[in-house]
Amino acid sequence: MEHFVVSARKYRPETFEDVVGQKAITNTLLNAINNDHLAQALLFTGPRGVGKTSCARILAKKINQDATDDETTDFAFNIFELDAASNNSVDDIRNLTDQVRIPPQSGKYKVYIIDEVHMLSQQAFNAFLKTLEEPPKHAIFILATTEKHKIIPTILSRCQIFDFKRITVGDIKEHLADIAKKEGVDADDDALHIIAQKADGAMRDALSTYDRVISFSGNKLTREAVTENLNVLDYETFFRTTDLLLDNNIPEVLIYFNEILAKGFDGQHFIAGLASHFRDLMVSKNQQTIALLEVGERTKSKYFEQSQATSYSFLQDGIDLANSCDFNYKMSQNQRLHVELCLMKLASLTDPNSPEKKKTKHHILSPKELEKVPKTVSEVAQNQETETTPVIKTSDEPKVNTDEDISNVSTPLDANINSTESPSSPPENNKPAKANSEEKNSVEEPRKPLKPSLENRPKKVNGLSIKSIQEKKRLKEAMQKDKPEEEKLTAEFSEERMLEVWDEYIGVLGDNGSKILASVMNTSRPKLDGTVIKLELPNDSMKLNILQEQGELMKFLKQKLQNTSIVLDITVNHKAEKKYVYTPREKFEKLKEVNPNLELLRTTFDLDI
Repeated sequence: MEHFVVSARKYRPETFEDVVGQKAITNTLLNAINNDHLAQALLFTGPRGVGKTSCARILAKKINQDATDDETTDFAFNIFELDAASNNSVDDIRNLTDQVRIPPQSGKYKVYIIDEVHMLSQQAFNAFLKTLEEPPKHAIFILATTEKHKIIPTILSRCQIFDFKRITVGDIKEHLADIAKKEGVDADDDALHIIAQKADGAMRDALSTYDRVISFSGNKLTREAVTENLNVLDYETFFRTTDLLLDNNIPEVLIYFNEILAKGFDGQHFIAGLASHFRDLMVSKNQQTIALLEVGERTKSKYFEQSQATSYSFLQDGIDLANSCDFNYKMSQNQRLHVELCLMKLASLTDPNSPEKKKTKHHILSPKELEKVPKTVSEVAQNQETETTPVIKTSDEPKVNTDEDISNVSTPLDANINSTESPSSPPENNKPAKANSEEKNSVEEPRKPLKPSLENRPKKVNGLSIKSIQEKKRLKEAMQKDKPEEEKLTAEFSEERMLEVWDEYIGVLGDNGSKILASVMNTSRPKLDGTVIKLELPNDSMKLNILQEQGELMKFLKQKLQNTSIVLDITVNHKAEKKYVYTPREKFEKLKEVNPNLELLRTTFDLDI
């Protein structure tokens, strides 16, 4: 059996022209070689499988071929590849620096390719610094890594950095098509496109997947074979799902989702793919954005056809629902039910009989819309009357402010409304139709709707302008003038009577559960100076407690003492506040004064204080 060589090795680029998707880097390296501007240390960084090691080998071979006329020589003895993942110690770097001193036997340069350089230890990096900064003129270092952020800044500053990008889907598909043509494989465009998407920008992954699918399907590569072998959800799955959703066919959608799960696919993978499908449909609706679709031409036409059957509102709501389902998938206890509920909601978006469509939507009316809304029951009745009987409106008809609420209408209004004749009520006597028409034509004065009296109602004022502040101040003064004066009481009372009422209020507080305030008021006894009750407290917190209840306290005192000129004067005397800080010995001595037997207890059991 002939030895099989995988496509990733068989079709590895031999020249810079063979490198796919990295034109900017390859052109820069070619110009540097031609102009003799090549740096002594290069750093190739980027994702896996994008051509970093291949470009390093091509560069190492190219700079030595330019020094000779023989282009067939590969100069293998001048190229040294080191895997930093397994050679990451200080001793390995020291051996490397010792070899650098020896000039090449043939060719012009000795090229050292260090792959996965981020795996070097901190000590190995430090041992490599001096050699990397000032190598011999015959030595060139090419470092390759997928994780540039793990390399110390002192190494980065000594290298010329080249950032390799992910290879586009179109470039990968084109390269795979060339390989399939060389191999004599009949490959569908959609099949190669799925392989390119699965590779996620890595050419090595794309070639490995290509070999796997070819082993499964032979020389005929179809979309069905690729999706079956790679176990991916293809476009047809989402096209059919969208058709069922647009038809509001909830049972079929659930059955189809069950078939997808039976094939081994994950529910989250399906719902995420459905959201991407809705996005592609939205992109397909516009000729300017249809170029954003990374699909084949045949599939692009299908997207355009289905996008014409969908609306923007359906796609936007569908993306929101699918993204929400995808976001909450991991947190759901019943993940299958979570996806099924999302599918049922999606299938109901275009159904006019769905409960979501029948829900009343509440929104805030603008002032212009509010003017059109009837404010009173009488206006509603009038609007009903105008539908059947034309009414002539007079110019002197009173108006009602639009910002008044119907809840403020007084009860007598309803009584008056009940007394008015409703146009929709049946007539008491069955009169001929002719009489009714004569009665309608004989209307000379319009029926004026009953209006509530608005003269005594306070006006609503907006608090966001200077005029409104002035208006509020004026209204407040008017209300103070209209407020009835408090009855003045001037009964005389003694300090003893004041203390009795004071203690009575403390008892009321205790009965109501206000133990803290009662304790504060009982801290010191107030004194009377005319009609001024003076109270001295030891701290500010107690004063604050009484001030918070001062209104109820003064109301109680004025009522009980029959004097409305009573004033409460509270002062704080911080010196009167007693602060005690006892040591354990002092505490024991205090307790021993109360009970001398404590000393006998301490000595008997030999206790320490």
